[in-house]
Amino acid sequence: MNKLLACAALALCFGQHALAQSDASAYPVAPAPGLYAALGEQAGLRSLMDDFVKNLAADPRLAAQFKEAKLDHLASQLTAQICQLAGGPCTYKGPDMKTLHADMGVTRTHFNALVEVLQTTMDAHKIPFTRQNQLLALLAPMHRDVITVH
Repeated sequence: MNKLLACAALALCFGQHALAQSDASAYPVAPAPGLYAALGEQAGLRSLMDDFVKNLAADPRLAAQFKEAKLDHLASQLTAQICQLAGGPCTYKGPDMKTLHADMGVTRTHFNALVEVLQTTMDAHKIPFTRQNQLLALLAPMHRDVITVH
């Protein structure tokens, strides 16, 4: 399956999952065995998230959404959140996704662009496609909490 089809399939999957709670531990999807290690553990995740947020801020489809963002803080929060979701020893202590995105005006188009940027960033970090899909599956339940403009 090519990247575009994978992204479209993921978007459909995102649309089918919603939960009342939004913190990293509220999404009941078990990580694939070894995912945390495959993502490079905490150091690898931090490097991935540093590049990801820089790429988000540079992407013309998303730059306006991230122009006020403190990129280092965002990368730190994403690292903790994904570390926890992927089965690592971290605990995400940031705001829940619904509260965090409530006033951001995130559309499905923004969200799909973000997924594309994440995939491109994971490709640049040589994360295998199977592991990319495993991570995206963990993030999938957050879809409805992040998109605020329908």
